Amino acid sequence: MSERFILIPGRTSKQGCGVSEGKFDESYQHEINTLQVAPADMKRMGLANGDRVRVTTESGRQIDVAVAAATGDELPPGLLFIAYGDLSSRLMDGETHGSGMPTSKGFDVTMEKV
Repeated sequence: MSERFILIPGRTSKQGCGVSEGKFDESYQHEINTLQVAPADMKRMGLANGDRVRVTTESGRQIDVAVAAATGDELPPGLLFIAYGDLSSRLMDGETHGSGMPTSKGFDVTMEKV
């Protein structure tokens, strides 16, 4: 069963440090290929770290991605976070709302366990 969330892509400090080690380094790839989910949402949906989910945007773009529980209270329930990278870019569509830049933050998605 899928649930609705707001997805916030962005940069992480680990991602920034990882650039000097190389974008193909295992730690950098893990950072950009893991969806952070609030612990309460993980529990409610029966998810464990490493489980795979499908994230779908309103325009129908999809990714399958591994999840990890966000640490502490840095991510409130109802929000998802993924570091900028290939997967986050696949979710952006061509709509620019007149700005010339596609929406890359705060878009509505559904998430379901695969």
